[in-house]
Amino acid sequence: MEHRYRVIHCLNQFFGGMGGEEKAYQPPQLFEGARGPGMLLENLFPNIQVAATLVVGDNYLADKTERALREILALLTPWYAAESADKPKFLLAGPAFNAGRYGIACGAICQMVQKEFSIPAVTAMYPQNPAVIEYKKNVFIVRAGKDVMDMEEALRNMAVLGIKQLNGEELDPDRDHYIPHGQRKNYFAEKTGASRAIDMLLRKLAGKQIHTECTMPLFDRVEPAPPVRDMASARLALVTSGGIVPRGNPDRIEAASASRFGTYSLNGLSRFSSETHQTAHGGYDPTFANDDPNRILPLDVVRELEAEGAFGSLHDSYYATVGNGTSVANADRYGFEIAKLLLADGVQAVILTST
Repeated sequence: MEHRYRVIHCLNQFFGGMGGEEKAYQPPQLFEGARGPGMLLENLFPNIQVAATLVVGDNYLADKTERALREILALLTPWYAAESADKPKFLLAGPAFNAGRYGIACGAICQMVQKEFSIPAVTAMYPQNPAVIEYKKNVFIVRAGKDVMDMEEALRNMAVLGIKQLNGEELDPDRDHYIPHGQRKNYFAEKTGASRAIDMLLRKLAGKQIHTECTMPLFDRVEPAPPVRDMASARLALVTSGGIVPRGNPDRIEAASASRFGTYSLNGLSRFSSETHQTAHGGYDPTFANDDPNRILPLDVVRELEAEGAFGSLHDSYYATVGNGTSVANADRYGFEIAKLLLADGVQAVILTST
């Protein structure tokens, strides 16, 4: 069967079959034909052929963005340097699901390809992926689930959206499953805004369902915890999103879009030092934190307060991750898991520090 649409498919090192975290700094490579999810894409759409698969490591693109994009541009340019009816019609990246570093890679590549080659480019992410905020204005991002269980639906919606763009069809974020760009469009309505607002008010007063034309964002409202009744006997714990980890970062917590948190012992430590600890955070200048990690997580002062009897005792471990670009969903999960551990160890209070 003749393929009507030839595409470039972009994947990270894991989905591209290169390896896991040990290959996260893999420079971009271009392979002929489909790999991993690209083979599923071809099965779902017989009229689509993956002409080539671009594979790049998550960390490589996130940490060396400008360099990686230049290398990717050099790999793709020969495909578009000469006019040819056989050149790939559009580019698909991912899906990235809730992986922050993967999302950043997909968004950056799509944005560059649209600009340099004037072809459609589509990716897919979980709406709370931190890359969505950065790229939704300029890139079509299909809504995807949190993980690979949503692979087939995400690929379907990506491909359909790419074809519609290519054919110049009218697009709608609800119908075509993409995250709105946040751009306003003027149109002529049958009624003025004042009349429509009164109509909505009357429906609301009548207990009927209304649909606002200006959807407001929803924010979590967290009730403050009650004060600790007796700090003199309370067990205290330290938690940080400032990235303070043992020297060498043994758990390989990422500098951005962290996929994990670490648990580290405080036994025998009266303070952190530059010889024993460092920051893994990539969102601020690490010089002063590495020189004295207590600036981010003040173990030295907490030990002084413990000796003075300001609280009962300090928990034997502290918990650390990186908040830089980390998705809300992952942050929620870390908080829940850390809280369970602290409650099980009888902790009544936590000092949470950031950067």
